[in-house]
Amino acid sequence: MSAKEDELTAGYRRFRADHWPEARAEYEALAQGQKPHTLIVACSDSRADPALIFDAKPGELFVVRNVANLVPPYEPDGKLHGVSAALEFGVKVLGVKRIVVMGHAHCGGVNAMINGAPDLVADFVAPWIAQGTPVVQHVAETVAHDQLERAAEEAIVRLSIRNLRTFPWIAEREASGALQLSGLHFGIADGVLTALTDAPRFEPLA
Repeated sequence: MSAKEDELTAGYRRFRADHWPEARAEYEALAQGQKPHTLIVACSDSRADPALIFDAKPGELFVVRNVANLVPPYEPDGKLHGVSAALEFGVKVLGVKRIVVMGHAHCGGVNAMINGAPDLVADFVAPWIAQGTPVVQHVAETVAHDQLERAAEEAIVRLSIRNLRTFPWIAEREASGALQLSGLHFGIADGVLTALTDAPRFEPLA
């Protein structure tokens, strides 16, 4: 067994010893089905875990994680679309009331949009992040270099929100008030969430 597997096994044992006795009844209820109130599209980055950031209990969040928290546009072309499939399930089947796109500081995917993806990730990462590159290039032309990283991370959240609205069953539910779309950014070093508003830049969450 590898060192990483040992860490996972040790964590599981702590879960069973420290958490499971109190949470057992809750999990037994969840075994009958889930009804999360929010769908979160977040980055796969190990430092920005939505369940921890929002102090959420099991069953509260339906979480979709990928490189750079990207939502591609609506393309029902019969090809494999993991993010879109999760959105469809969360909205149509689970009936979530809110979709949150959460970016974060020091995002490696956004950094690759700024500086180019390394050659060793040309198969999947490079074409995936290419969908955000034009947006980031525009940001680079409009802000000072020392503001680029943060501004680009916010711009990718905005892009994903725009792309969410290309899904007709998301746009319809938002228009009727049945679904709310929100954009957030998490500061890894300070733990602060900022939110997409009508202001040019994200503002501290009220």
